Amino acid sequence: MTEFSEAPMTGQLTAMKEHDLTAIDGPQAVRRLQTGQLEVLAEDIRTFLIETVCASGGHLGPNLGVVELTIALHRVFDSPRDAILFDTGHQAYVHKILTGRAAGFDRLRQAGGLSGYPSRSESEHDWYENSHASASLSYADGLAKANELRGRTDRSVVAVIGDGAMTGGMAWEALNNIGASERPVVVVLNDNGRSYAPTSGALANHLYTLKRPGDPAPTGWAVTTVFTQLGFTYLGPVDGHDIGALQATLEQARLLRQPVLVHAVTVKGSGFGPAEGDEADCLHAVGTVDAVTGRPIATTSPPAPSWTSFFGHALLELADEREELVAVTAAMLRPAGLYPMAVKYPDRVFDVGIAEQHAVTSAAGLAMGGFHPVVALYSTFLTRAADQVLMDVALHRLPVTFVLDRAGVTGPDGASHHGMWDASLLGMVPGLRIAAPRDGCQLRALLREATAHDEGPTAIRFPKGVPGKDIEAVRHMDGVDVLSEGGIRDVLLLSYGPMAPMCLQAAQQLTRQGIGVTVADPRWAAPVAPGLLDLAAGHRLVITVEDNSRAGGLGDTFAMCLRDHAITTPVHVLGLPRAFLAHGRREELLTRAGLSSGQIVSIALHAGAAKPSDHTTTPTGAPNDRC
Repeated sequence: MTEFSEAPMTGQLTAMKEHDLTAIDGPQAVRRLQTGQLEVLAEDIRTFLIETVCASGGHLGPNLGVVELTIALHRVFDSPRDAILFDTGHQAYVHKILTGRAAGFDRLRQAGGLSGYPSRSESEHDWYENSHASASLSYADGLAKANELRGRTDRSVVAVIGDGAMTGGMAWEALNNIGASERPVVVVLNDNGRSYAPTSGALANHLYTLKRPGDPAPTGWAVTTVFTQLGFTYLGPVDGHDIGALQATLEQARLLRQPVLVHAVTVKGSGFGPAEGDEADCLHAVGTVDAVTGRPIATTSPPAPSWTSFFGHALLELADEREELVAVTAAMLRPAGLYPMAVKYPDRVFDVGIAEQHAVTSAAGLAMGGFHPVVALYSTFLTRAADQVLMDVALHRLPVTFVLDRAGVTGPDGASHHGMWDASLLGMVPGLRIAAPRDGCQLRALLREATAHDEGPTAIRFPKGVPGKDIEAVRHMDGVDVLSEGGIRDVLLLSYGPMAPMCLQAAQQLTRQGIGVTVADPRWAAPVAPGLLDLAAGHRLVITVEDNSRAGGLGDTFAMCLRDHAITTPVHVLGLPRAFLAHGRREELLTRAGLSSGQIVSIALHAGAAKPSDHTTTPTGAPNDRC
């Protein structure tokens, strides 16, 4: 047992069993510890993280790297009076522990449990909850301005930016403003040399130069860095695992009352051999893994290939065939499936860092130069570059293919990571074609079609996880795959992408109740295929099912297209609500949103699908570009 001898009082740590951190009820407890107790605390936190995150899944490597740094931050700054902003948010687990939330780690990233990111609803110590990278400095700039306007001159604002987030353009826009002011903003650069993979680019080279061993600068000489040129006082580099050195440097930064950049050098995955030795990403994010080896817990059968894996191998096949095919990503080489192509064709794969806007416009330039770029991102991150998709790619009708992994409900990562808006945003882009494969076979086929399309941009969206068994079509008509059909045309279930198994199950249930059901997969969701108009006109009711927001989504677009063609078949659009969804299991969240076979059946019956209808309509031949 590790004993802490401070007298009992509120917010103060008195005694704590080794690795049991639930006795910490706030940062005051950490500030009152003796210096000699801090290394033990760091060891306890590191062991706790390994045990809990390996059991539940989550971001392990980034948090192991910031244990000492977070302890030092909470000893120097008075949270929440002083705002401490973590960017990216996935490195805030230690912050959660030190602000009294260790007891909640048994339900980390589960429904009703702790979020994997900062969360305003969880604690007053969390100022924001968006886990997208590179935004912390803009928040810090605004908070510092607010403090100045309110006369709160004794408060500090601290932005902890790392894990590649400094490569994002938004961070540099904020640095440009902060450095020109005299406001007390402390930027802590957590330099672990990585995002997922090792960080590349000019900034990485500059930081390496600053860290390179050599003769120290003479006393009184200022170190010239890109940050000092922008108006910051540069302090560092400092060992990010030396609590004493960190605390002294952060205290100096706090007392300066001006823009300061503290350069803390850390090791991602520090203290856990399997993470430090993991060349891929230092166990950046793990599922359920062994707490000793860091390897996935063995199962009786090998894991099935994921959607990402299907994409990666399909892209490599196409790259073998077409020299003009290139790939672009934003610090997600392995997570987005580009690693196989990068190994074989390193000169044709470009990782631009956490800079989605730049990635899209750079892809536009590649297309202008005669190549066909495939931009592979998580769906949630493409939304950051909506303007570039619209104005830099689509306006010029450039052949760029966007491959959106983690589309729809992603599960435990929560509101900022659900990819539930891409189809709504992209559906408004003129000339952009959107595909949603229902299985791995269709993913391969649609990727081939997309990369062969040279008249404008295309997008392919698929979810996190493993695709189900391939589903054969019973017939094909005008770009539409009919997956099943009954003798009577009562209900048309329009299934977008991986919703197909759910729709087929609902069709079986409705058929048993004497209702005729057709299940159709449009493959290309936009523009609307002519065959869908004929199908809709011949049914009494259409139900569209998609893993995207209902508002402005694929079903909404289809319903508008029917109206444009004067087809009066009623349409019920099923999709995700216009809301920010919490974290939880994907199946659980889909059901809660009304996306299950039973709920489809209930809606069909409630809408009167079994009742005769007097209306008969036919397509009017309205221009296709209205859809």
